[in-house]
Amino acid sequence: MRIAVSLLSIVACFSLAVVAPADEFKREKFDDTGFESIFDGRTLKGWHVSAQTGHSGASKHASGGRWVAEDGAIVGSQDIPGNGGIVITDKQYGDFEIVLEMNNDFVPDSGLFLRSTEKGQAYQYMIDYHAAGNLAGVYGEGLPGGPNLRNFDFTDKVTEIKERETPFKLPIKPADWPLFWHHGQWNELRARIVSNPPKITTWINGVRFMEYEDTEKRLGDTGGIALQVHGGGGDLTKQYVRYRNIRVKQLK
Repeated sequence: MRIAVSLLSIVACFSLAVVAPADEFKREKFDDTGFESIFDGRTLKGWHVSAQTGHSGASKHASGGRWVAEDGAIVGSQDIPGNGGIVITDKQYGDFEIVLEMNNDFVPDSGLFLRSTEKGQAYQYMIDYHAAGNLAGVYGEGLPGGPNLRNFDFTDKVTEIKERETPFKLPIKPADWPLFWHHGQWNELRARIVSNPPKITTWINGVRFMEYEDTEKRLGDTGGIALQVHGGGGDLTKQYVRYRNIRVKQLK
């Protein structure tokens, strides 16, 4: 009996050791009061497509990709092979926090643009959801000399990442990525931008992934919030990005 109890104890301890990493992530608690929905789940009311970015060259800037409201989400893809663009809010925002859910195919290059112009100049929350890409890095889209910071890269598999050396260290262990990120399901992305030059903070599933503070004023104090489908890359008309539950809190 003592031997049996001991074996059970060992098994229990081993099981706890296996699942422990899922409970070790430093998820933050947020004040979610004051957020307003900017997507009604049925239409693109309050948004419009811009074909002015460099990603719409394949159509000679006649279209900015395919963007529809479908199954409660904003769904985007290239509309003709190699042609993308952005869908951008009609409203302009200055200091704000945004939270949304994402469930993209693991091929398209996308992004969440903060204070975006119609030409797609913006601070980008990187959603490069493909081999050698990354999530939650900060990139200066169309901003000469702007940031290009990431603390991990995908391998050729969505379940594997490789750490990169950056001032803001990767907050989780690469081996824990499959426990933390759930491909094919909805994951939460969050970003905050304040001041100008701005300070930008990004999160994935409640864990802070990047902090960056610029030293130059590269954009105006306000701009749109945009979602991107990258141009180029061959025929990606059947590969989709999906975003839902998009909410914004304007900060004083």
